Amino acid sequence: MTQEKIINVKNGYFMLFMLLLFIAGGIFSILKGSEWGFLFLILTIVTLPGFFLVNPNTSKVILLFGKYIGTVKENGFYWANPFYRKKGISLRASNFDSERVKVNDKLGNPIMISTIAVWKVKDTYRAAFDVDNYENFVRVQSDAAVRKLASLYPYDNFEDDGKAEEITLRASVNEVSEALEKELAERLDMAGFEVLEARIGYLAYAQEIASAMLKRQQATAIVAARHKIVEGAVSMVEMALDELSKKNIVELDEERKAAMVSNLMVVLCSDKDTIPIVNTGTLNH
Repeated sequence: MTQEKIINVKNGYFMLFMLLLFIAGGIFSILKGSEWGFLFLILTIVTLPGFFLVNPNTSKVILLFGKYIGTVKENGFYWANPFYRKKGISLRASNFDSERVKVNDKLGNPIMISTIAVWKVKDTYRAAFDVDNYENFVRVQSDAAVRKLASLYPYDNFEDDGKAEEITLRASVNEVSEALEKELAERLDMAGFEVLEARIGYLAYAQEIASAMLKRQQATAIVAARHKIVEGAVSMVEMALDELSKKNIVELDEERKAAMVSNLMVVLCSDKDTIPIVNTGTLNH
């Protein structure tokens, strides 16, 4: 037997009624001085251990002298062979929040990462017999899965790298979660577990490089902002020169155009308020 087998066992209420009959018969026989009283007492003692309960979203794995007999998943009150050993396996969904581990991303940067997984038992045979401690198995495999995932993707994209990654740990939440869920499902399937959801619970640079990476992010943001400002300023200067030329407001030679462009670029690209100097003379003075 290498997989789960569902079995049916006797109704517990019927056997409870039979047990009460054995007890009543034993008491009656003892009072009458009959030898049948000891027989009823033995039947009562033998019958009693066979009763067991299966609560909702739980199961009982049935063993007989080390041999797997089957699994009872339907909740209720049952009776089975008194020599059966009943091992309870929960079928409820369980949450797992892993510890934060330090790993290197695809670019070799040390990061702190943890995972949150929702899982439940799908095959009670494999959960009971293929792994020693299935809760510890989930913890170890989740740790291995998140370490592998972190090594496949960079933490973030930087424009100065010269190449952009399509998927990053910080920005591509859905894609990374799908990859993590698939990796974790493959690892836990051998133990009969079903992964309902898996995602990154915590993500940050390791403490030793957090300050440096923050400065790098700020520098990248400043460069990107300056690029937009310069691009807009050039467009505005070009528009101003075109409008002046079309409406014949003033005739500017190349030297005056260069001076105007220089002044406008300084005003538009400066990160502080500029103080204009008003020329009250002519263009030549």
